[in-house]
Amino acid sequence: MPIITQSSVTQASIKMRRKHWLPRTTLALAMSMTALVGINVATISTAKAAVTTADFSDLVQQVTPGVARVNVTKTVSEAELAQAQTAELLRQFFGDRVRLPNRPATPAIEHAYGTAFFITPDGYMLTNHHVVEGADKITVTLNDRTELDATLIGSDERSDVAVLKVTGKQFPALPIGDSNTIRVGEPVLAIGSPFGFDYSASAGIVSAKSRSFSRETSVPFIQTDVALNPGNSGGPLFNQRGEVVGINSRIFSGTGGYMGLSFSIPMDAAMDIYEQLKTSGEVARAYLGIYPQDIDRNLAEAYNLSRPQGALLTRISPDSPAQKAGLKTGDIILKFNNTDIMRASDLLNMINRASPNETFRAQIQRDGKPLMINGIFSLAPSDIQAQGRDGQDNEVRLGLRLRDLTPDEQAELKTNDKAGIIVTAIDPTGLAARSGLMAGDMVTNLHQKPIANVTDFTSALSSLPKSGVVTIEVIRQGIPAIIGLRIE
Repeated sequence: MPIITQSSVTQASIKMRRKHWLPRTTLALAMSMTALVGINVATISTAKAAVTTADFSDLVQQVTPGVARVNVTKTVSEAELAQAQTAELLRQFFGDRVRLPNRPATPAIEHAYGTAFFITPDGYMLTNHHVVEGADKITVTLNDRTELDATLIGSDERSDVAVLKVTGKQFPALPIGDSNTIRVGEPVLAIGSPFGFDYSASAGIVSAKSRSFSRETSVPFIQTDVALNPGNSGGPLFNQRGEVVGINSRIFSGTGGYMGLSFSIPMDAAMDIYEQLKTSGEVARAYLGIYPQDIDRNLAEAYNLSRPQGALLTRISPDSPAQKAGLKTGDIILKFNNTDIMRASDLLNMINRASPNETFRAQIQRDGKPLMINGIFSLAPSDIQAQGRDGQDNEVRLGLRLRDLTPDEQAELKTNDKAGIIVTAIDPTGLAARSGLMAGDMVTNLHQKPIANVTDFTSALSSLPKSGVVTIEVIRQGIPAIIGLRIE
């Protein structure tokens, strides 16, 4: 279960308050003040009754057969495990400036677990990407203790959705609900395996909708106060009718455990990802090329808006669909495809749900005047698996996933030239990991050959020697470095 730490989200400091007993006179005064402000005791009693009447006992018995525990076996290195644990401990005290040296890795076996659930009677299941990422073997254990081998049909990192398939028929597929119709305050139920305690049920309410972590993911999360912990990942979130409305994905925590903030992937988004992964094994996303921000009270007054609303465009990527459509920096998008835009997250969520080559229509305000903009989405850059062959047809497997820089990232680097390519994932047992490469590195040179795109990297791979050490130049967190890559 990914954890959103307090350091990654701006928060006000929380102070513990001491308990004090009230003297009788103070208590009497408080009771008098209650009468003066006219608190409706009957309303409070009704609200409490509405919360306490949410009985999920029958529902749990009904839906549990459709939920399964996911067991994952991964090949990792003991050094990496120890280094990760040490790094996390040090970061708690010293922050993100900690730098640990890379050490030779000895392969080891790691067992992990999560939760999944059936969505079709013929064995298709949904879980989280982070549950099965890097798995060598995946099995699922049903509630009658039957254990089945599972095949990974497809997995999408940005949405954190993965599709599994087990062989068989007449599995208890769970009904899928409309996540768009859920309301804040509505009771919801989660079933999963927190800390390995299989088929644990926890309940709460919907705290908020359309929570966005735009730098990491592409879905509008459902926020709840349902108690989720490691092992709940990939499990279903039910409404009171027993319909799945979300996939439990992450928590906000300063301790690693539940702190009252949990986030689930809406099923309307998850089912769209499922259909694409099932059909093609990958997800095609729309690309617009904008940097939107919220409008506060001051900006609303500055732009002559009646209230804070819309998404203010602070940057337009060059040669992007937004630029081609005529959008400009300083435009305020008030409606997008006839839907009101109240916040920047509303716009991002609509873009993330769109498909490449779809048309869009934006109602904007520019220089205080209304304007209508029409355009067409393009295909967002996708990750490419990096593996090549040398001139002797001797396969070189580095264990990398790479992608080109997006126009947004080029603009962020303040250059129109492609400065390198991004490492999006690392096989912990591959040559790249053993040499010290990390996800997030920007590769700028391989074997004395400049790298401007993935095609350059593939070409450079073809000229690598059969053995020996070659250099690879990277930029890590803004700092250039040269790494020796040992070919074996």
